[in-house]
Amino acid sequence: MLLSDTLTPACRSQLGKMISPLSLSPSFSSRPLRYAVLGAGFAGLSVTWHLLKKSPKEKEMRIDIYDEVGIGGGASGISGGLLHPYSPKAKLLWRGAECWKESLMLLNVAEAAAGLSGVVDSDDSFIVRRRGILRPAINTKNLNVLTDNAQNCDASCRIETIDEDTAQKLVPNIHVPFNSAFYMPEAVNVHPLRYLQALFLACQDVVNESSTSSHGQKELYLLKKSVQSLLELEGEYDAVIICLGAKADMLPELSGRLPLRTCRGVIAHLQLPANIREEYPDYAPSILSDAWLAVQGSRSLYMGSTWEWKSRNSNPNVSMDEASRALQELLPKISAFYPAIRDWTFTKANAGLRAMPPLTAHGSLPLLGCVNNFVGENVAGKYWLFGGLGSRGLLYHAWLGNLMAQAVISCNEQLIPSELTAWKNINR
Repeated sequence: MLLSDTLTPACRSQLGKMISPLSLSPSFSSRPLRYAVLGAGFAGLSVTWHLLKKSPKEKEMRIDIYDEVGIGGGASGISGGLLHPYSPKAKLLWRGAECWKESLMLLNVAEAAAGLSGVVDSDDSFIVRRRGILRPAINTKNLNVLTDNAQNCDASCRIETIDEDTAQKLVPNIHVPFNSAFYMPEAVNVHPLRYLQALFLACQDVVNESSTSSHGQKELYLLKKSVQSLLELEGEYDAVIICLGAKADMLPELSGRLPLRTCRGVIAHLQLPANIREEYPDYAPSILSDAWLAVQGSRSLYMGSTWEWKSRNSNPNVSMDEASRALQELLPKISAFYPAIRDWTFTKANAGLRAMPPLTAHGSLPLLGCVNNFVGENVAGKYWLFGGLGSRGLLYHAWLGNLMAQAVISCNEQLIPSELTAWKNINR
């Protein structure tokens, strides 16, 4: 098979230009690669880091990240941060083991860039809290499904079935209705905003390393501005990677053409009042059930999340009315397994607009691929979509960022598994 047979039409066109006599001139061969990444959340920063690491060392490259708010300003920055490779039914997700491994690797990269040891857990500094996740069974059907699926867990993220006495040694006063809970000791809780800020530092470190080497120089710029149309960038970049989450559908070239559902989620921050002496134990895991508790420290936690389907509201700010409705929905779910939540005090709430992908035979998979056909005929650059991460962006972002970077650099969509590009066939 010829190389050109594996390329998109736009890439074949560029390949033809690249092998012309004109393109072999010294000025063209030394021209730096230029990439635009739209969005500075999980997808955007993962693909940026992998582009910097995977690009030819001898090639000069510049990456411009566009985000009107900045690092972690969208749904990624306020997500719950509970990381494990399983579905709500404790079934290993499609390619879950690979995604889990890659996510842990990128977390380590971010921690190293931030100068953390990996075990720091103070309220104002931790990136990854390694205390595991506990999932109580909530009804008989749920118990049976979790029990069956837990037996086929991945060895690198075990699921242990424990009784109420053992669960209460992990989380004092937890309520386990059916004397059965499911503990994932290797699962972690990530502080999303600190993680994204540290991952950006890791990207800057790669750039700084290139400045002291004899290889091609790398440049990275964060531009706090929004892109209203993809054609604004036409002719400026070798490739544009769209990592805007739910806002991707707001671009005129993609509006109404992506099989995404939007969902607004509210997350509440709670603190333990000073007059309550019994703290949440430092060793205790976060808790996942109909609602979840992402523990930030002995006296601080996040509680989530609500699901407002079809919302188009991407404003992270939450009104008092919206916060009140969220608390009315979440507190009964949490108190069913952690009654002590009633002692905690609400301090603030944030919201994010998720881009939920369609359900497939392999589950709800993100959307990847070249979208030149959506942008227009004879466009000069190459346009790629990396979106639809839904509520599992933290699990998927590292592995998919690696795949997307390789596809962009080689201009070869076939490096992306067909399960992630099949959505384009449905919409033709």
